[in-house]
Formats: sequence, structure tokens, C-alpha cells
Amino acid sequence: MSKIAIDKYDLALLDALQRKGNTTNAMLGEQIHLSASQISRRIQRLEEDGIIDRYVALLAPSALGLGVTVFAQVIVERHSDSVSEAFESQAALVPEVVDCYAVSGDADYVLRLVVPDLSAFSELLMKRLLNLPGVSRIKTSIALKTIKQTHELPLDHLKQPSKAKQRPRSSGG
Repeated sequence: MSKIAIDKYDLALLDALQRKGNTTNAMLGEQIHLSASQISRRIQRLEEDGIIDRYVALLAPSALGLGVTVFAQVIVERHSDSVSEAFESQAALVPEVVDCYAVSGDADYVLRLVVPDLSAFSELLMKRLLNLPGVSRIKTSIALKTIKQTHELPLDHLKQPSKAKQRPRSSGG
């Protein structure tokens, strides 16, 4: 995979878009000190390069009556491509599963679920999740409080290293 060149303007643009994705090109241009047409070209390139994946509106779960977040560690009964594919394709169809990761460690998958209440979670677990293909066990944890939740990716590692000022060489004697 080739490394895509990202300059300080791209970084500022990505940072601004992560914070408010519906900002106009004119407003972005004012923030970043580029013209709206330059912003438009940069956004198009970042989309074409696959750096900008998609645009979404982030909804507030609690405002929609989804007040319970659950993390579920799923252990499958046996490891094979067919079991994994069957589980993954079916888990992806469950609307309450908002994240699903294949993981290393004690579990095979970790799911993040959002549901209205504990009764809805119980029904989801007993009637749907435990019946997903290949599931042997599910261990769950209910979130008591959200400390941090973000979709903003860290970008500091992409900053161009500043060129260190070279010290004049002394002519040794």
C-alpha cells in the first residue's frame, strides 16, 4: 500500500470535517486559509484516495430512546471460515449491533449494542444473539456511564516532521 501524501492543509481539513462534516467549503476555506475551490479539490482527492470514507449524521442514542449500551464478547463453538462467515453476515443484519469486531484474546468477537432498556436487551440476547450461527457463549457488560465516545480519529502522527535546525559544524582542532 502506497503512502498518500498529506500536507498541513489536508490535516486541517480532515480535522475540521471530523468535527463538523456539513461545514461549507467557503467556511472551511476561511478556517484553513484556502479558497473554496481549493477546498473542493482537496476534498475530492481525499475521497478518491479513500481517506474520506463517507459522510454521516451522528445521532444521539438517548434522544432516540436508546438509553442502554451493552458490550458483548462472543465465543463461537468452532473456528472455521464457514462459521465465521455465517456469524458475521447474520450479526451485520441485527440493527442493534452498531459495532462488530473480530478480536484476539478470550473472545472471538466484540459487539457494541444499543437498546432502549434492559427488557429489550434481554429479548435481543435470548431470542436473537444467542441464536446467531456458531455462537457458543456470550459474556456481556452494560455501560453505566459514557466517559468518552468519539468518531474523530487522531491525526497527529500524520504531521510532517519539522526539519531540525542544523547546528553549524565546528572546525575541530
